[in-house]
Amino acid sequence: MSESFDALVAVMARLRGEGGCPWDREQTTESLKPFLIEEAYEVLEAIESGRAEPLCEELGDLLFQVLFHAEIAKERHLFDIEKILLTVTEKMTRRHPHVFAPERPAGKDTSPMNSREVLAKWEEIKKKEDRHRDRKSALDGIPKQLPALLRAHQLQARAARVGFDWKTAEPILAKVEEEVQELCEAVAERDTAGIENELGDLLFSIVNVARFLKVNPEDALRGTVQRFTGRFKNMESAAEKSGGLNALSLEEMDALWEKAKSDEKALLPLD
Repeated sequence: MSESFDALVAVMARLRGEGGCPWDREQTTESLKPFLIEEAYEVLEAIESGRAEPLCEELGDLLFQVLFHAEIAKERHLFDIEKILLTVTEKMTRRHPHVFAPERPAGKDTSPMNSREVLAKWEEIKKKEDRHRDRKSALDGIPKQLPALLRAHQLQARAARVGFDWKTAEPILAKVEEEVQELCEAVAERDTAGIENELGDLLFSIVNVARFLKVNPEDALRGTVQRFTGRFKNMESAAEKSGGLNALSLEEMDALWEKAKSDEKALLPLD
C-alpha cells in the first residue's frame, strides 16, 4: 500500500484507540450506516457538479467510512482493510476472465466480448461463488434498501439479462399510456388503494422506458428536481418586490415560472 494510504489507516486506528476521539470510539457498524449513505450521496452531488476538487474530497470521505468499518471489524478480530483489499482484488480478477484470463476455445471467434456478454458471464461466475449459490432467482441479491426508483431499474435490468425484455421502445411507451389510463380510471372511481397501485405501475413503466433508452431514472429525476429548484428560487426572487409569491395569483406565478424557464434556456451553452 502507498504511504498516504497507510497514513490514513493509522489516523483511523488512532481515532479509535486509547486516547483517541470519544465520538469515533463510540461508533458501531450500525451507528455508522446513515453516515455511509450520506457520504455516498455527497459523492453523487460532487460528480454532478462537474468539479474535480469536491469530488476528490467527497471520495476521501467515503473511503474514510470504509476504513471506519474495517477498523471496527479488526478490533473484533473479524477482518481488516488488508483482507478487504485482497478479497475485492481476487473477486474482480475472477469475474473478469476476458481481461485477466481470456478464454479462447479452439475453433471459436476470439474477438473481445461485448458489454451484454460480459454481464452474462459476470452473472454466471457469481452463481458459482459460495455466497451466491443459494440464490434461486435472477432477481435475488438486489438490496431491498435501495431507493425504490433505483431498485426498480436494477430489477428490470436483471430480468432483461435473461431475455425478459422488449425489442423496441414503442410497446413500452404504449404500456405507459395504458398505465396512465388505468390511473385515470382509479381516480375517477376514487379508489384509494387502486390509485396507489396504478401510480406504482405507472412509475415502474416509466423506469422501464428509461432503462431501455439507457437513461438512469435516478439521474433524470434528480436533474428535474434541480431545475425545478432553480426555477422556483428565481420565481421567489422576482416576486420579492411584489410581496412574495403568496401575494400573487396563480396566473402571475405561472408567468414567472415561464420567465424562469426562458432565462434558464438563455443561459445554456450554444452548440
